[in-house]
Amino acid sequence: MSTVLLVDDDDRLRRVLSLRLQSAGYQVVESHSAPDALSRLESLQPQLVLTDLRMPEMDGIQLLERLQITRPALPVILLTAHGDIPDAVAATRAGAVEFLTKPIETEDLLNCVARHILAEAPAQDDAWAGDIVARSALMQNLLADARRVAASDASVLLHGPSGSGKEVLARALHRASSRSKKPFVALNCGAMPADLLESELFGHRKGAFTGAQTDNVGLFRSADGGTILLDEIGDMPAALQVKLLRVLQEREVRPVGEQQAIPVDVRVLSATHRDLSALVQSGEFREDLLYRLQVVTLTLPPLNERREDIPLLAAHQLSQLARKGTPRRVYAPEAMELLAAANWPGNIRQLFNVIEQNVALAPGKVISAALVRKALGEDATGLPSFEEARAEFTRNYLRQLMELAEGNVSQAARLADRNRTDFYKLLSRHDLDPQDFKNPTR
Repeated sequence: MSTVLLVDDDDRLRRVLSLRLQSAGYQVVESHSAPDALSRLESLQPQLVLTDLRMPEMDGIQLLERLQITRPALPVILLTAHGDIPDAVAATRAGAVEFLTKPIETEDLLNCVARHILAEAPAQDDAWAGDIVARSALMQNLLADARRVAASDASVLLHGPSGSGKEVLARALHRASSRSKKPFVALNCGAMPADLLESELFGHRKGAFTGAQTDNVGLFRSADGGTILLDEIGDMPAALQVKLLRVLQEREVRPVGEQQAIPVDVRVLSATHRDLSALVQSGEFREDLLYRLQVVTLTLPPLNERREDIPLLAAHQLSQLARKGTPRRVYAPEAMELLAAANWPGNIRQLFNVIEQNVALAPGKVISAALVRKALGEDATGLPSFEEARAEFTRNYLRQLMELAEGNVSQAARLADRNRTDFYKLLSRHDLDPQDFKNPTR
């Protein structure tokens, strides 16, 4: 259970906020003043501090400044009255992750806390997926499937674009499995020279080939009892695919230069950004091996399909950098909007690289939109405008209608519940010619 340290000298408001947070599943420690909160920090390990701005003895900004020295990775949210917004903005520049204006709606409070506390420490029950930061329905469904399949020993193929987090999910599957106390071993099949890959996977005897000066147990035996991830499995050479298939069938490996096979007990996970079915069709990948590897397939979506996760991922990465000693930074609202709307061909890996660059180059506490735009370059405009999106939708809709009606404008207009004249105008406006949809064989 995540812990929130709530600091406010108003007993009534503090109690109301505490009850709201507790009802959402948080553990809340109440403090009536900033000095009291600082003294409690010695024995507490909160994941977030929620503090009022105006307090006697020491105000919220002074508390924030102290925390920036003693606990720089700890996120701080400020509570302000409407008239204190200029001070709150200044506090945000000093390192607060966000501020909330009183009176505070319950939904706003919980959403704000979740944005930052979930990036800091996942709930204990979800510790297996602690490295996966997500709240989108797409990712929650994927994690639910992953949690179920983790309990079995089935081989899993992780499919998704580069940088989408396939190895992170593989490690989570291992943590959630009965093999979690045993080794997890990963190998990128595309990064290893083909002539060394067999030895790296299955091992070799001393003297088996030039340069083999000692015995090597290989990664399969190193992972015995645990899990092995074969990343970029689509790049595995054809000759080695045969040997891997034999290992999966017989559950034993034969090191290079060894006559005897050695039993192994390993769960095999594989990952790729390539279409393995297409590789099977082209003869580059063995169909029988594919069947062995993809007992279950889990597909990771590109970041562009889970944009609602971007603010949470950004908060997580900022916190990770702060834990490593980098001064805590926050994104200006317009900068965060740019991140959420950008094109991300490199997915999460690219996002984290941009954030690290932003933190390194930011002259102050707040990362500006200009700095984000500079880091993104031509990827800065990912989402179309509303008008562009509506025009594209309308054009696609009209095209589908005309294809169904095979170029018959009257029929297409009836399907759209529009009169024929208006429908002609729509076609003209979107540069669609009815003749392009007519079937020449009829």
